[in-house]
Amino acid sequence: MTLIKTTYGRRSFLKVSALAGGGMVIGFSWLASCKPKVDDVAKMPDEWFEINGFLKIGDNGMITIMSPNPEIGQNVKTSMPMIIAEELDADWKDVIVEQAPLNTAVFTRQLAGGSQSIRQSWDGLRMAGAGARYMLVQAAAKAWNVPAEEITTAAGVLSHEASGQTAGYGEMAAAAVSIPVPEELELKEFKDFKIIRTSRKNVDAKNIVTGKPLFGLDYKKEGMLIAMTVHPPAFGMKLKSVEDTEARQMPGIKDVMVINTYEEGTPRRWCDVDSFPELVVVIGNSTWEVLQAKKALNIEWEPFEAYEYEVYGWSEENTSKHKVPSGLESTSDHLMRMKEAAGKIANVVRKDGDPEKAFKNADQIIESVYTAPFLAHNTLEPMNFFADVTDEKAELVGPIQTPEYMEKSVSDRIGLPLDKIDIQMTRQGGGFGRRLYGHFLVEAAVISQKVKAPVKLIYTREDDMSFGIYRPAYYVTYRAALDKDKNLIGFHVKSGGIPEAALFANRYPAGAVENYLAESWTQSSNISVGAWRAPSSNFIAGAEQSFLDEVAEAAGKDPIDFRLELFEKAMKNPVGERNDYDAERYAAVLKMVKEKSGWNSNGAGLHRGVAAYYCHNSYVANVLDIEMKGDKPVIKKVYCTVDCGIVVNPIAATNMMEGGTVDGIGHAMYSQMTFKDGVPQQNNFDKYRLIRHNEAPKEIEVHFVDSDVHPTGLGEPPLPPVMGALANALYKATGKRYYHQPFMYNGSEMPS
Repeated sequence: MTLIKTTYGRRSFLKVSALAGGGMVIGFSWLASCKPKVDDVAKMPDEWFEINGFLKIGDNGMITIMSPNPEIGQNVKTSMPMIIAEELDADWKDVIVEQAPLNTAVFTRQLAGGSQSIRQSWDGLRMAGAGARYMLVQAAAKAWNVPAEEITTAAGVLSHEASGQTAGYGEMAAAAVSIPVPEELELKEFKDFKIIRTSRKNVDAKNIVTGKPLFGLDYKKEGMLIAMTVHPPAFGMKLKSVEDTEARQMPGIKDVMVINTYEEGTPRRWCDVDSFPELVVVIGNSTWEVLQAKKALNIEWEPFEAYEYEVYGWSEENTSKHKVPSGLESTSDHLMRMKEAAGKIANVVRKDGDPEKAFKNADQIIESVYTAPFLAHNTLEPMNFFADVTDEKAELVGPIQTPEYMEKSVSDRIGLPLDKIDIQMTRQGGGFGRRLYGHFLVEAAVISQKVKAPVKLIYTREDDMSFGIYRPAYYVTYRAALDKDKNLIGFHVKSGGIPEAALFANRYPAGAVENYLAESWTQSSNISVGAWRAPSSNFIAGAEQSFLDEVAEAAGKDPIDFRLELFEKAMKNPVGERNDYDAERYAAVLKMVKEKSGWNSNGAGLHRGVAAYYCHNSYVANVLDIEMKGDKPVIKKVYCTVDCGIVVNPIAATNMMEGGTVDGIGHAMYSQMTFKDGVPQQNNFDKYRLIRHNEAPKEIEVHFVDSDVHPTGLGEPPLPPVMGALANALYKATGKRYYHQPFMYNGSEMPS
């Protein structure tokens, strides 16, 4: 057994961070043969006994386990309870899973973002299950008057072999609630797992496929009004005036108002990103009536002057000034500005050896520039939130990745204390980072408070796509120095963007090259940005892996062998002390994908690309096969190898890999947000290109490293490397290097 020391009492277990990763999910195996775990009313207990904040046990042995984190498609609502059930020794068929409410006294950091849900909560969830099992065992020992160490548990049953006594968990639940939990608890050895490492179907599957209300858009309440907002048509503009006489007289319209989401003096947190805090709001009885009234508004907009505001970071002791420049920006100007900035002196983030000397003495220098555009998140479910704010309390229901942080923002804005604010989490129709930023939740609360009625705020797709909080636009220059023997002797990465740079200076190939230089620069913008699935990695991984292939070709080496040689250097004689990755684990996924794909034996007509990347504490490698049908590339197969530590739920993890792979390919090939005089040129899917079913890989094969390392991230790691594998396969298929996303729009040439 493994001992972990607790520092809390019976009802409070290890408090750990709970960050989850975004996850586009495909793979209908989750939804096959969905059957309810409980025979509805017949098996429901007459009485429940709360064992701790994570679970309660019914008198008939049924167990309700709370899933604390927001569910955005990454399947934590299934995987997190599995961890508790494992240590509890429960029978999974007797488990009911519920979404936990926001409760900062019991659950710490109920937040979905960063692919950290399982990693950060691993010990805490195991302790919750082990603590409950301890309480049940002690209760049985007392009832039977036998030593607790002689009692065993399995599938929800307590047994004492010597006396032949047995009892279901439900029989001991009432007595167990009064048992104190010691400072140390025994956890299972990994080899004894019976639930973890086995595939369990999505606990919401039946409700999803039968259309049961689970999502924010499904939520309704008696007397609820519908609200929609109108924001400026261009970044760099603000409201000047509104004429609403006609709109007010239209059928079903209750009110038209102007709100300021964040009034002057209202604190803003990192999750309160908002380009358009001053909004026109239409409130009415139905979505259709409100949509029609929006069209009848006569609104004037005007440019704003540059301004700044203070932002709280992850902690309220950490503040910074956010500056918003004036002006109406265009994509053509962005590209020119980035090109100019890339040629100027930048901020040195890391320097090993003497890179200047290495490049001066190089026999050959390879240099390439890579770019990527702004991207929208495009969750299937647009932003929405329900709010019912009175003088006494605020009830808020909807899809949000940051409920704990947004609770504070709502409190600051509407003037109610935290204990009077109740945020209930619905299942989310996609997150990908967009719902980390909860301005729409605050908007709903402000509208409800002003109109003095329950309100459902709904964004249209156009509202959502033109509001901002995009993936930044990126620009990076790579240089490599080779000596006369084609050895890599110098490496230089100079990364920038608008308004953020994509640079991980301490990731590979840092630590593997003696002379290494990493620099960064940025350009300001009033176009708001935020975390987009696998922030920064979603661009820099593809650029880095494309460039490494180009360097390998110049060195006359196989691209996998070239990478493995660098990993060998990082393992035997690493350069520097700040290298983020484990070179041995990194190399292992690359070796595995080489083996699983039969790297050197691809079939006739197939063109292969490879990539490997580390992010969110996990390692992923891809081999991607392309077949050309005329001048059109067809992706035949992608091989994925993954080291994410212990795989809690293999079927869910496989689906996460499949979804991330398709997501990465689609955005690299087709997606972009462009601007003209501040106006987004794409505001719906007729102009914003997403991957289509017939463009997805025909097959995706996933392999996980068998590991006893504690689980690491999986929501985001699948996406970044496949972009590089795609670019490298396209080069083999077409003879052209693909430097600029989206690749479909002539990615071998700098966009204009």
